[in-house]
Amino acid sequence: MKYTRVYIESVGYELAPIVVTSAELESRLQPMYDALHIAPGQLEALTGIRERRWWKPNTPISHGAIAAAKKSLQERNISPDDIGAVVYAGVCREHFEPATACQVAAALGIKGNVAIYDTSNACLGVLNGVLDIANRIELGQIRAGLVVACESSREINEIMISKMLAKPSMELFTTSLATLTGGSGAAAVLLTDGSFSPARRPRLLGGVNLAEPQHHSLCRWGIKTDSPGNHVPYMETDAVAVMKHGVALGKKTWDAFASELDLTTDKIDKVICHQVGEAHQKLILQTIGISPDKDFTSFEFLGNMGTVSLPVTAAIAKERDVLLPGDTVGFLGIGSGLNCMMMGIQW
Repeated sequence: MKYTRVYIESVGYELAPIVVTSAELESRLQPMYDALHIAPGQLEALTGIRERRWWKPNTPISHGAIAAAKKSLQERNISPDDIGAVVYAGVCREHFEPATACQVAAALGIKGNVAIYDTSNACLGVLNGVLDIANRIELGQIRAGLVVACESSREINEIMISKMLAKPSMELFTTSLATLTGGSGAAAVLLTDGSFSPARRPRLLGGVNLAEPQHHSLCRWGIKTDSPGNHVPYMETDAVAVMKHGVALGKKTWDAFASELDLTTDKIDKVICHQVGEAHQKLILQTIGISPDKDFTSFEFLGNMGTVSLPVTAAIAKERDVLLPGDTVGFLGIGSGLNCMMMGIQW
C-alpha cells in the first residue's frame, strides 16, 4: 500500500498519573519470591522495565482518549466539524456497546456526516485505525480523521498479583511476566489530506501488513468464568513462543515493507517499535538489521501500553528532537494474533 496525500497532522497523548516501579510490584510479591527463592530485581532484569503507570481507580477509559484527542486537535487548531471519521482502537473499552468512539466523539462535539466506530486488533489496533483513516483520505472521502485509544493495566496487574500470591509457582511466575510489563496511557493520531495549512507535517508513505493467525493462542487477554456468575479478567502469554514467532513474522514483514517502499536499512533514519521490552527490542532490530542507534524506546519508564505504546513513543521522540524534519521513519508494529504492520513516514 502506498499513499500520496495522507499526513500525520499531530499525535496527542495522555500519560496515566500514578508511577508504579518494578521494585514496588516485587515488594508486593515478596511472599511468592521468598517461597520460590527468586532474587529481587528479576522483573526489571528480565524486561528492562523499571516503571510503568496506572490510572487512578475507576477512571473511565474514555477520559484518557478524550484528553489525548483534544490535544491532537488543539495542536493544529483543526475544528471537530472537519473530522470525517473517529476510530477507537484500544484493547480496553468503555462498554461492549455502544462503540467507545461514540463517547469520544460526543465529548469533542463531532457529529453528523462522520463515521464513528471501534476496531480491535490487540496491540496493532492504532496502526490498523491509521490505515483505515488513510484509505478514506486517499480515496477523497474525508479530509481528516482521528484514531484514538486508551489502555489501562492497573486492573489486570492487580488480579495477576493476587493470583500469584494465592498459588505461587515458577510456571505462573514465568507466564505472568508479560502481564506485569503492562502500562497505562492514551493516544490520538490526527490524519489529514494536508489541505488545512501550509505547515510542514509528516507524510505517510505507505506500508504493509502480514498475518500468521495460526499463532492466535499464544497471547490471550479476556474474561472467563471461574465460578457460576463470577466473571474475571485473565491474561495468558507464552512469552518464549511469542518472541520466536513474532520476530520471524517481523522479519518477513520487514522484507515486504522494504520492497514495497523501496527502502533499505541505510535509507531508514529512525524507527519506532511497539514497546514490548528489552529482549524483544534487541532481537527484532538485530534480525532486520537496524542499528539500535536508530531506535527510540519508552518501555523503560512507560512499560508496554498496548495499542498506544508506538504513537506515544513517537510523540515523545518528536518532543525530544529525535525525529527531525526530513527523516525517513519506520513504524514497526506487532500484535497478538499474530499480526504485523510496518509503515513508512517522511517526517
